[in-house]
Amino acid sequence: MTSIEQWWAQGEELTLELSGVPRGVFVARGGEGPALTMLHGFPSSSHDWARVAPALAASHALLMPDFLGFGASAKPADHAYSLHEQADLVEALWRAEGVQSTVLVGHDYAVSVVQELLARRAEGSLDVEIERVTLLNGGLYPDLHRPQPMQTMLLDPEQGPVISANVTEELFTPGLRPTFADSYDAAADSAEMWRGLAREDGQRNLHLLIRYMTDRSTHERRWVAALEQTDVPLGFVWGMLDPVSGAHMAERIRERLPAAPLLALEDVAHWPPLEAPERLAGALLAGPA
Repeated sequence: MTSIEQWWAQGEELTLELSGVPRGVFVARGGEGPALTMLHGFPSSSHDWARVAPALAASHALLMPDFLGFGASAKPADHAYSLHEQADLVEALWRAEGVQSTVLVGHDYAVSVVQELLARRAEGSLDVEIERVTLLNGGLYPDLHRPQPMQTMLLDPEQGPVISANVTEELFTPGLRPTFADSYDAAADSAEMWRGLAREDGQRNLHLLIRYMTDRSTHERRWVAALEQTDVPLGFVWGMLDPVSGAHMAERIRERLPAAPLLALEDVAHWPPLEAPERLAGALLAGPA
């Protein structure tokens, strides 16, 4: 697998204006053809797509940014990170790249960014046509989201800053382990994830980045409506062993969106791009069932 350092070397930092401030945003690209935008989860980065990208690059122009505060993008301290601003980042990137239409893939944290983009599309304020959406394990329905203990502690106004100030790789890795399938060796992936997070001391912002959970609760009605009412073709690739947003979330998806194809990965937990990249790539290339 491409190391995260190699991934950074192959990508580029763009300057995009967010909330009136120029920010450095890392973007990885690959391939030629119709645009395919891939958005990563928390607390990782676009490097999650490294195993999936080669198969997709044969037929698509891939656009894989790091969100603000993640990976090799800028990590401003004391910043009010929000999912709305991350949606602004995606729109700014599309403008900079001249994207007029794209297939869109979102995992974990990014599913909410995708829901916000769908809401903007429904309102007529999105300039880019979203051709198709595929979503991977994430809190589409916030009432079903089951955060890990570390996430809950990070959200606490007293505990959160203390944890962020003192977290190390040795503390970080065990917190991630339950989100991978028991049969999967997650050591290398967790180490790469830590390197992406800790770049420029980004781990010190964890208590700020975790506020996405509050965003989801605040905007639940808007984002659930955007998902359930869109006319954009939807598909789902879901790790069923995920303790955070696994089989219980898939059950709700099937109930509310019965026409949308859902590929259930019975032996995969929270990280389909890492745990099952070949099956994920195959599903994305196959398109709607």
